[in-house]
Amino acid sequence: MAPCLSLFFLFLFTFASVPANSLPTFFPGAAYQSLTKQAKARASKPKLPFKTHYFPQTLDHFNFQPKSSKLFYQKYLINSDYWQKGAPLFVYTGNEGDIEWFAANTGFLLDIAPKFKALLVFIEHRFYGESMPFGKHSYQSAKTLGYLTSQQAMADFAVLIRSLKQNLSSVASPVVVFGGSYGGMLAAWFRLKYPHIAVGALASSAPILQFDKIVPWSSFYDAVSQDFKDVSLNCYEVIKGSWAELEAMSTQKEALAELSKAFRTCKSLRSTASARDWLWTAFVYTAMVNYPTQANFMKPLPAYPVQQMCKIIDKFPSRATKLSRAFAAASLYYNYSRSENCFEIEHEVDSHGLHGWDWQTCTEMVMPMTCSKESMFPPSGFNYEEFAAICQMKYGVSPRPHWITTEFGGERIRNVLKRFGSNIIFSNGMQDPWSRGGVLKNISSNIIALVTEKGAHHVDFRSSTKDDPDWLVELRKQEVGIIKKWLNEYYADLRHE
Repeated sequence: MAPCLSLFFLFLFTFASVPANSLPTFFPGAAYQSLTKQAKARASKPKLPFKTHYFPQTLDHFNFQPKSSKLFYQKYLINSDYWQKGAPLFVYTGNEGDIEWFAANTGFLLDIAPKFKALLVFIEHRFYGESMPFGKHSYQSAKTLGYLTSQQAMADFAVLIRSLKQNLSSVASPVVVFGGSYGGMLAAWFRLKYPHIAVGALASSAPILQFDKIVPWSSFYDAVSQDFKDVSLNCYEVIKGSWAELEAMSTQKEALAELSKAFRTCKSLRSTASARDWLWTAFVYTAMVNYPTQANFMKPLPAYPVQQMCKIIDKFPSRATKLSRAFAAASLYYNYSRSENCFEIEHEVDSHGLHGWDWQTCTEMVMPMTCSKESMFPPSGFNYEEFAAICQMKYGVSPRPHWITTEFGGERIRNVLKRFGSNIIFSNGMQDPWSRGGVLKNISSNIIALVTEKGAHHVDFRSSTKDDPDWLVELRKQEVGIIKKWLNEYYADLRHE
């Protein structure tokens, strides 16, 4: 069976050679926006209260070949508005995209910086944004992309943090690392790998258990489906039934013309799979960012967008086709602002600099996903051989499906964390499908799981607003209290040295 749409925090990538009747592979990122608007968005990035710096970073931290010492300039952002010498550094471990995008959507650090007099540092992940080791040739082949690994990225963070503290003449300042989604995985792993550099880590929506067979492969799409089912059984059933209608429509003589008209495309569709992917993406990302307030992370969306989608579906008369209702609901994701007259369904533009993630999933970030019969998506399995063949075709490399669990711990990762880890917060919201691959129970007194029933994808990292529900206010209060405890213990130990 074809692999289920494999999504991670954010960027759509489909292989053109995959047959039209098979399910494509999704990667993290912002999918399907109009070309014009994406170009404008990239040109007019939001003004942020950070200063931009570039650090001369080593290409290869783990070898001593002559080319290993090649330098590239790694981008990082700093806010020192509240910092005092000796106060902590709060470091965001950048993930798969432009670092400004994450800084703009991590207002939590700006909110708490005054309380701790903290220096804020957002470090861009190598091979993303402007941090390109080989410039415009960075994605040229496996010879260059081979330096794009999570281990190299964490070594980058460690080297940069140590250098920054020395340059600030504040070597004794404690460091707390923060990260969301893949960045949350990096934050947790960083605390395990570099405990002498970071005194603690807050890992929000970090699916560190989404590898090998630690959690059921169907858990992600079952969770997406449950989000819609909890709002409206009719909504869930309409979406579940829309795929069969789409499949039936695709067999008609004028299928592409009819679909182009039904989906209000700006240009005629070349594949019926594009319409399916467009719907699929909308439902998955909306479930991920089902925030309690208006937000503009993936797209501009209203508060609780899953509920709003289901309202659209439920208001349709019963004689309406399921496909037309699914299209209307998905349109909320792509056109909540009502500024689009048509949709550029087959024109995908990487507006946040996320393109490197497909390489990472073809090498070490192998997270198998399937769709069960309980899912609102068509049932499907995961075929490693097919997946590996695509990676060979694209990059000439074979995935290493067990590398992450070998490097950081597999089914016994909880024991690893309990024995060797400390001072890590795993924050997860059960509205977020990625939570099923996260740590949902306390592992020890200082490996803490904070779980909220109504939380979405790293919602705790968003800026606080007057409309935040009580449970979100309380979650952030708990996080601040735990971080304060870590820092108090650190300073107490420092005084006794």
